[in-house]
Amino acid sequence: MPLMDKPLLNYLESHSEPEPALLHQLRRETHQQMSLPQMLTDPIQGQLLRLLSGFIRPRRVLEVGSFTGYSCLCLAEGLAEGGHIFTIELQPERASRIQRYLDLAGLKQQATLLIGDGKELIPTIEGEFDLVFLDADKAHYPQYYELLMPRIVEGGWMIADNVLWHGKVLEAPADKETEGIQAFNQMAAADPATEVIMLPMRDGLSLIRKKAKSNT
Repeated sequence: MPLMDKPLLNYLESHSEPEPALLHQLRRETHQQMSLPQMLTDPIQGQLLRLLSGFIRPRRVLEVGSFTGYSCLCLAEGLAEGGHIFTIELQPERASRIQRYLDLAGLKQQATLLIGDGKELIPTIEGEFDLVFLDADKAHYPQYYELLMPRIVEGGWMIADNVLWHGKVLEAPADKETEGIQAFNQMAAADPATEVIMLPMRDGLSLIRKKAKSNT
């Protein structure tokens, strides 16, 4: 379900910060060589991720769902000095491309690529996160919420992609992916420990902030 037609998207891009050369190269390569290139973060959403990460200045970032690494490069731009980003990708055949672009971006020491099921790998990563970007298997979004929210620091953020799921969130769930997204959205909205805003960007993007606990 397109939320905006192509001319308006072109207008947005032409009046926003230009896409950096390395990200442009990765996007072109993804569209030329990969199946389902529409899974790639677009330049406007990528710029938002870069800006948000720059505002937050996270020391530890976790991305669940790398695809070809575009969003990881965007999030890494805002890392605090000495910061680190972990990115998890399910499909091993994508690993070499992701790692190549991490190296080209100068992130060899600041980024760790993990290949496998995020639900199994997340518990193996020690420590908390200042920022989490969730773009993994949609049917298991609720499980990821329960797994990740306790690992986010007070005042930290979770950004979740595809929360409108092609408009299917308005319908009775006909598949596990829609059911998972609907349950995730309800969990985030009903959680008293968080603040959430859902943005109508591409396929929907939720910004979820974990509240600081009251001292009283």
